[in-house]
Amino acid sequence: MEVVFLGTGGGRFNLIKQIRATGGFRINTDVANIHVDPGPGALVRSHQFAQDPLSIDCVIVSHHHTDHVSDAQVMVEAMTHYTLKKRGIFIGSKNTIEQNGISKWHQKLVATCWAAEPFVKKRFSTEKGEFEIEILPMKHGEPTTFGFKLYVDKVLGYISDTEFQDWYGEKFQGCDLLIINCSKYKPDKYGGHLTVADTIAILKEAKPKIAVITHLGMTMLNNNPEKIAEKVAEESGVRVIAAHDGMRLELNGQLSL
Repeated sequence: MEVVFLGTGGGRFNLIKQIRATGGFRINTDVANIHVDPGPGALVRSHQFAQDPLSIDCVIVSHHHTDHVSDAQVMVEAMTHYTLKKRGIFIGSKNTIEQNGISKWHQKLVATCWAAEPFVKKRFSTEKGEFEIEILPMKHGEPTTFGFKLYVDKVLGYISDTEFQDWYGEKFQGCDLLIINCSKYKPDKYGGHLTVADTIAILKEAKPKIAVITHLGMTMLNNNPEKIAEKVAEESGVRVIAAHDGMRLELNGQLSL
């Protein structure tokens, strides 16, 4: 399993300024190539980082916010081979699907379109094999936001945009890799995103083999994400990496920069 980060920036200021890209990330496996949260620039960054959009088998949108969904329709058009072949899987939050995060026409292009249901584990088939995904609800401004655990040859967890919930540590146990959207250096008056302290608390209990922090907001970027990752690792006892645009990570633990 390989993960390629097509965008590691988070927050409304970074979204507009594009200090870090906002293209989401790719999970490439023997049974499926999956694009998660294709925000602004997902198509362009896919080409920049040698991730062929035509090879996608599944698109996942964790919630109906611009920085996670804006390029979903074009990635569906790529997944369906220029809209000429009914194929692929689209998994989206309920609001993404019901409130035109992708249009009804795009939903009909794919072979399978599923509105994610909290705490449901579902198996999907592709042309190359099968994978299973377990949906875990997040607490965010978009009320149907979800994270997940993906079961292929390894277990990959993803905590999307959310406030801290004390059950995350337990529910995300057993991950080979846990990707966490850690947008804030410290708490502020705006809710809906994890802080460094929240991330440490989750990792102390979840104990994945390796963790990656991404979706970094301005306060994270201004405080040296690599140093923050070192602090999180020291306090949680987990190996932690701060993602950067274009980073490739193999689940054998080796990192390609």
